[in-house]
Amino acid sequence: MSMNELHKQTNANIQAKANLIWEIATHLVGLFKPHEYGKVILPMTVLKRFDDALKPTKAAVVEMAKKLDVQHVEGAARDGILCRVSKYDFYNTSNFDFAKLIADPDNVESNFEAYLQGFSSNIKDIVDNFDFANTVKLMVKG
Repeated sequence: MSMNELHKQTNANIQAKANLIWEIATHLVGLFKPHEYGKVILPMTVLKRFDDALKPTKAAVVEMAKKLDVQHVEGAARDGILCRVSKYDFYNTSNFDFAKLIADPDNVESNFEAYLQGFSSNIKDIVDNFDFANTVKLMVKG
């Protein structure tokens, strides 16, 4: 692949993600003032990036988590194994990803909570620092 083709592909990928973010923003009108969009856009961007990164190993991580649960493997050993399977220093054991969340809009609040709870503790800390759980509740009730 030439550098020009790679540049075009990268730009298209960035544009697709930007379009998704702005689509989310259009649904926020009425719930949030424009200066509050960051409460949603930044955390969603971060979560989408995590979701994309984990996509290739998601099924393997979920399957391994089930095996580890049956074997009662917990703590640092469980985290180490799941990180090795995910190929990152984080993972998500939830059955949900962004595609599945979008596919079930009637249950988005409970499904999204399950999705967030599936992350490793280091990612949960990031989400907690965004206070994103409360923002999601506002979005769903709005």
